Amino acid sequence: MSELGVNIDHVATIRQLRGTLFPDILMAAQLAEEGGAAGITVHLREDRRHIQDRDVYALRKSIKTKLNLEMAVAPDIIAIACEVHPDEVCLVPEKRHEITTEGGLDVLGEFKSLSRAIPQIKSTGIRVSLFIDPVADQIRAAADLGADLIEIHTGIYSNLEGAARDQALQQVIEAAALGQSLGLGINAGHGLNYDNVKPIAQIEGMGDLNIGHSIVARAVFTGLKSAVQEMLTLIREKT
Repeated sequence: MSELGVNIDHVATIRQLRGTLFPDILMAAQLAEEGGAAGITVHLREDRRHIQDRDVYALRKSIKTKLNLEMAVAPDIIAIACEVHPDEVCLVPEKRHEITTEGGLDVLGEFKSLSRAIPQIKSTGIRVSLFIDPVADQIRAAADLGADLIEIHTGIYSNLEGAARDQALQQVIEAAALGQSLGLGINAGHGLNYDNVKPIAQIEGMGDLNIGHSIVARAVFTGLKSAVQEMLTLIREKT
């Protein structure tokens, strides 16, 4: 059965817009865990646009499930990962001007740098995942590099409809089967939401589904009424 890893990056995005201490990233993680999340995912980007170094250290101490740290193959962030010791590291491509991660990691093109980074991370006991497109050659390269898991990029699937989506889903299914045959654990993520998640969750052998934006977006509405009521109560109190 698939599990849910909740990405809380965009809670930090809201915080960073004003440079305040709220919304509290630790409270977000706690609430996600109370809601049944099997893990917390954060992306420590090189530009630090949302998650900050201090967040990663604080989350490591506070969460009760597992910590999945997304990161580029950058020496300074690898050093942080080895010190913080998350349960899993997911290596992702990163472009400074992108809105969000665009496509999977080019494992074949980055084979040399990955062949150095993966053993360094794994030597500290951290499981390593590679965020890749559902492409056979990339999956085989991930296995050759000694990755523990792959996270299949579901962005293309998520952005399509009808027969095109069905075709993209089949590619994810085949990628998951290939990865398992090579001894890789299988996760998936990117663009998954309340309308499209079920077919991915039902893939045989699927592990964690790492989902963030759609959950944070839904929370704005499902939690807004109580937040307004609480503020109104304080405004109306006489003492």
